[in-house]
Parts: sequence; C-alpha cells; structure tokens
Amino acid sequence: ETRDDEPACGRPLGIRAGPNGTLFVVDAYKGLFEVNPWKREVKLLLSSETPIEGRKMSFLNDLTVTRDGRKIYFTDSSSKWQRRDYLLLLMEGTDDGRLLEYDTQTKEVKVLLDHLRFPNGVQLSPAEDFVLVVELAMVRIRRFYVSGLMKGGADVFVENLPGFPDNIRASSSGGYWVSMAAIRANPGFSMLDFLSERPFLKKVIFKLFSQETVMKFVPRYSLVLELSDSGTFLRSLHDPEGQVVTYVSEAHEHSGHLYLGSFRAPYLCRLRL
Repeated sequence: ETRDDEPACGRPLGIRAGPNGTLFVVDAYKGLFEVNPWKREVKLLLSSETPIEGRKMSFLNDLTVTRDGRKIYFTDSSSKWQRRDYLLLLMEGTDDGRLLEYDTQTKEVKVLLDHLRFPNGVQLSPAEDFVLVVELAMVRIRRFYVSGLMKGGADVFVENLPGFPDNIRASSSGGYWVSMAAIRANPGFSMLDFLSERPFLKKVIFKLFSQETVMKFVPRYSLVLELSDSGTFLRSLHDPEGQVVTYVSEAHEHSGHLYLGSFRAPYLCRLRL
C-alpha cells in the first residue's frame, strides 16, 4: 500500500455506534456508510462524489451521530486537497472546509459551517444541543448550535491550543478529550508555526521535499488534553519522546481506560486512567 493506493482502497477515518448495534463510518475518499456487523452488511449513505451546494467533498474526516441515529454531523476538510495531501492542506491554510449534516430519514444534506481551515474532529454535546468541530489549521475548536435558543449560531469554544488538534471525543467527566496530532513548542521552535507565517518558504520547501521528508522534522512529542464542558483545561497527558505513541489522532475513553490512536502508527494504545 502506498500513497497512490489510498483513493482506490479508501481510508476510514471516523466510526460511531448507532442504535441497534449498527455502526456509522466515514471514509475520506468513499463517503458515509452504515454497517451492520451482525449481518456483515455495508450500506452507502452518501457518496463523496455527490456535490454539496456545488462543491465536491475531497477529504471527509470525522462524524458524530445523534442517539436516535437520525442526524449525522460530519466534516469535509477540503474540496481541493485529499487526505493523502493533508500536510499541503495545512500549509496552504485553505478555508474550504465544512461542517455538514446528513439526515438518515430524508437523505438531505445541509452545510452548517463553511470557510473552515482544515476541520476534522466533531463531537455532539451530551444534551445534543451543539456540535463541537475542531479547526486544526486555526488551532481552535468551534461550536455550532443545533437546537435551543442559539440554534444556527456559532462561536469559538476554545482557541490557541498548545498543539494541532485532531479528533475530539466525550470524557466521563462530562467534558472532552482532544488529541494533538503535533505540538506547538512553547518555548522552543515550532516548524509548523514558523512556516505558517512564511508562504514563500513553504512553497520552496514543498517543491524540494516530499511530505514524508517534511514530517521527519515534526516533533514526536505526544499530547492529549481533557477539557471541561465549558472549554477550560482540566488535565493533560504527555509523552515527550513519543516512546509509546506518536502523532495522536484520537483519544477514546471506555471503562476506566483511554484508547489512543495515531494517524501514522499501525497500532492502538491503552492507558489506565
């Protein structure tokens, strides 16, 4: 399997449990799926080839589902760049990402938020009145209200995070776990922050070096944050040398353990809380 194989093979990036034991899966290249693991049935709900409001979905990323399975909220990180070009998307800072809603009964798709810079992780609140969406290139988390007096409104949940956030998941405390794909060294040198302010240098580097070569200069420091239900910091988990796991893409809590995934490491980690 190589970089060129990804569009053909697909790359599932998000999975959520629905009612009656079904699973909802988002594939970066293929679309939204409903999976019945008992019958081994896979149903395509929405193809990534379907244009939404005149724009294609090139990089589907994550999803969150209401408890009744009616609404799926998901992110399309870019209509230009694919997942295999994630670093180019980050460096360019394109604001063509979106937060979308899919209705499993009516099959309708709505754009809830537009002009996002590399949106990825999404998480419904416990009351299902708002959706949190990670905006990686802006190192912040946005909040979109889906019900109540604030319905249709949006604000910033937390900003200026100490790393580049990937996925977000609920914690047992009523807050949220946020995994950092890479850190922003403070104090110290952050290559990603340095390049973000120098567009000409970015162009030169990506003409001379491959994405894999550039990634070798990204620190292996692993970081996971727990936020409260209001966005304040509760605690942080660190692996400075990346000895256990690097480039953490998700932190999922279950039965007193935190399960860590990486978008580069071919294994899962389990941490006792």
